[in-house]
Amino acid sequence: TQPFAPVTAPNDLWGIDFKGWFRTGDGVRCDPLTLSDADSRFLLVCQSVEPTIEGVDPVTDAAFHEYGLPLGLRSDNGPPFAGNGAGGLTRLAVKWIKLGIRLERIDPGAPEQNGRHERMHGTLKAETAKPPAATPAAQQASFDRFRLEYNHLRPHEALGQETPASRYRKSPRCYPARIEEPAYDAEHAVRRVRSNGEIKWGGTLIFVSEALVGEPVGVAETETGDWIVRFADHPVGLIGRGTHKLRPIAPARPGRRDQRSQQHRKPVNDVSGL
Repeated sequence: TQPFAPVTAPNDLWGIDFKGWFRTGDGVRCDPLTLSDADSRFLLVCQSVEPTIEGVDPVTDAAFHEYGLPLGLRSDNGPPFAGNGAGGLTRLAVKWIKLGIRLERIDPGAPEQNGRHERMHGTLKAETAKPPAATPAAQQASFDRFRLEYNHLRPHEALGQETPASRYRKSPRCYPARIEEPAYDAEHAVRRVRSNGEIKWGGTLIFVSEALVGEPVGVAETETGDWIVRFADHPVGLIGRGTHKLRPIAPARPGRRDQRSQQHRKPVNDVSGL
């Protein structure tokens, strides 16, 4: 019920979402992508882009370069932010994890768990899309005007009548010159995901995720005798000792105990199938 309670400073958490699409006056589809800081309410991005990885990636990358990296990023469970596979991963989510960003997903059908972002969406719709602008260029100009006013001119009651811009500070975590692969401690055996999304474990090929093709994953034994598969610190699934099949782990969600804390590890002795 209090998904934002741990947020105490700018860049602790950003919210990302697509405002429901609509058509401009000339019939062109508009999909507004929004990105905001949970602490200050600062609206980092409001831009119409194609709702795909190829559309979103350059826009979020530009925001990361301009404002630095957040500690966490909260989204819904739909593409391109999340997928139906193990760990809810997409190639976009994999990149964010490699940048050291913690992923949070709201429960399905629970937009209130990203409440501050959703309230901004209501204001955005009322002031920029009722009615829509005549063309995509005019609509983007309307978004830009809204973002300027929302951030710099409009006081917010929840901020003590301050503006988001007066509260927001850029993140000290800069975009790296090189995005590195995750490293794993000695308790993990490392396997690289093959071109078909599988790893070899205990002499058996086990499907993990197509989103992780080419990436190294860490495998650690749990107290139950199963093996937990992680990408960086993001839990992906459990390999059953008896079945040698991966049982996907749902991503962490607000108000729910982090599943990573439930999986106790002990050193891995299996070194077969490298």
